[in-house]
Amino acid sequence: MKNTYPLFVLLMLIVANTFAQSTYDNNVFQSNIKSVEFYNSAKQSSFPAITLGSGDKLLLAFDDLQGGSKNFSYTIEHCDMNWNSSNLSTAEYLKNYTDDKITDFSYSVATVQKYTHYQLKLPNQNVAPKIAGNYILKVYEDDSSKPILTRRMYVIGPKIALSAEIVQSGDVSTRLTNQKINFTLDYGTLRVQNPGNDVRTIIMQNARSETAQLNNQPTYIQGTKLIYNDITLNDFPGGNEFRHFDTRTLKLNSERILHITREDTSNTILLLTDPDRNEPNYSFSYDLNGAFYILNQDGTDPHTDADYAHMYFTLNTKRSPNEGTPYIVGQFNDYKVDDNSKMVYYADKNRFAASILLKQGVYDYTYVWVDKAGKQDDTALEGSFFQTENDYQLLVYYHPAGARWDELVGYTLLNTTKKQ
Repeated sequence: MKNTYPLFVLLMLIVANTFAQSTYDNNVFQSNIKSVEFYNSAKQSSFPAITLGSGDKLLLAFDDLQGGSKNFSYTIEHCDMNWNSSNLSTAEYLKNYTDDKITDFSYSVATVQKYTHYQLKLPNQNVAPKIAGNYILKVYEDDSSKPILTRRMYVIGPKIALSAEIVQSGDVSTRLTNQKINFTLDYGTLRVQNPGNDVRTIIMQNARSETAQLNNQPTYIQGTKLIYNDITLNDFPGGNEFRHFDTRTLKLNSERILHITREDTSNTILLLTDPDRNEPNYSFSYDLNGAFYILNQDGTDPHTDADYAHMYFTLNTKRSPNEGTPYIVGQFNDYKVDDNSKMVYYADKNRFAASILLKQGVYDYTYVWVDKAGKQDDTALEGSFFQTENDYQLLVYYHPAGARWDELVGYTLLNTTKKQ
């Protein structure tokens, strides 16, 4: 499918890719750190956004497969809307302390893979944001310049009213494949002299930063209302429903599980071979919009009694390994297209295959095709349909003339099947 993104969208994607391996993106820097979860504690696997000054909490959870106990510490840093440091002093954006140690940890129980599980809730009495905006959470051992993981978090200071709708693409050529977002914001009493500079919005599909589309100029202005409904704006390929598997138990084969092998030193799970889904017709299936949930129905606390297993994926596609390579991505690996998600072609089976070590639970995943030139295509193996159920995160940033940072003043979650 041809790329219909306008130039400013491509620039936004370049910005996202620039920080793909930086400390200002969602990253894990050590192979022994696994199963990183970061969400609003009101709902597991939700978007990591909280309202400033409310009782909202973000929960960070992760495992260290090296076991034992370590002196992990953390800090948060205020960032602009493009995830560069705001270069503010910590006194300007943090209450109380600049960093703290993670003291909530526990050891795995009765698992083949031994690990130590760590948890952290933010804000807390030691570390809390003072102003609204983007923040990067950095967890490190000994030296803050060498983080073990980073997570993006969103602190909202609501100051605007938002309304939005999801419609079919206005482009006849993409009406059956794309989903378009039109929205209106009312900035009320905010001082807005130049809407193109003072107010900017970002829309993401299923919380994926690489899908972000930036809006600078509104299509129309009506008093304090900014209307964004240009035919070329915020037009997203709908993609397909995510694939999934369920490993809440290692005693029985569930849907999509072909075989489970349990040994003294490791667990191995073979998934059924996945077909190429780039077909002309849409087929509905329930999914988690890319998310994953750590669960163990045979235990009492999945944080510490859920085990790990080597998950073996196989993909049957007519695409040749001479043309490119498929990758397995989802929220579980931050949608990273790298060596850890890369599939290998086996000529004797005429299949692509890969193995990924994952903790028990329910997982969504999808296949991304990367051609020999390095161009990534999310729909080549999955297809794209207007009917696909998706979440969209709409974020509004405010930066009036003379301000020194970007303030996050509005947020709403949209879903293709729900009316606002």
